[in-house]
Amino acid sequence: MNENKEGVDTSRRGFLGSAVGVAAVTVAPGVVLHSLAVAEPRAEAVTDAVRWGMLIDSSKCADGCEACVAACNQENGLNLQEKPEGEDEAKWDRQVSKWIRTLKVRDNLTGHESRLPMMCQHCEHPPCVDVCPTGASFKRADGIVMVDRHTCIGCRYCMMACPYKARSFIHEAVDVKLTRAPRGKGCVESCNLCVHRRDDGGSSTACADACAAEGHEAILFGDLKDPESALSKALAALPSRQIRGDLALNTGVRYVGL
Repeated sequence: MNENKEGVDTSRRGFLGSAVGVAAVTVAPGVVLHSLAVAEPRAEAVTDAVRWGMLIDSSKCADGCEACVAACNQENGLNLQEKPEGEDEAKWDRQVSKWIRTLKVRDNLTGHESRLPMMCQHCEHPPCVDVCPTGASFKRADGIVMVDRHTCIGCRYCMMACPYKARSFIHEAVDVKLTRAPRGKGCVESCNLCVHRRDDGGSSTACADACAAEGHEAILFGDLKDPESALSKALAALPSRQIRGDLALNTGVRYVGL
């Protein structure tokens, strides 16, 4: 097979070349030795010196805008999922993996409606981690909640435990995927705050960048532990709230304007 998607190589040779690099040395006519140059790991281990999080201003979330969703799909290869032939459209929409959902919430007392993006809330005390029987659901030292697809057995206990319905189950075989965001049938996944950017020294997320590019700037990403970060300063200045704060999960994603 050949490379048939931008940034995606479905061939084994292409995967090896892009993932680890291939060096070739000719030692004699017709004899070529190939060696794999393993990619360098991140220079420093992940620590709890930082805790990544977000502040989302629902009052700036424009009605009808799906820029954050589209950017997340593109960044993490979610747009490469293909509906099985003959599959019912409504069923596919329910089953396709989504890391961000845009919701409308209504205050029953005042009638006030808010629009907001909902993703994994990256809890300090994540219920998904508590119920996972294999340790596939885990929280990094920097606060990012993730799924190890190699140890996920697809039991979906984490999906039942998550009060935010933030996790998706891969129901169908996946033929095309990004090497930075692999996925396969029978596994669970969710927003990981663009963890590949974190490990490459990036300072933002795809959704925050896209929202800013649209001029809304409703999503602010940063370090919750750094009092000088723009995120911490915004949280100190604005009255924010957690979704389902009554659960005392200490979420890494907070909202204003609700």
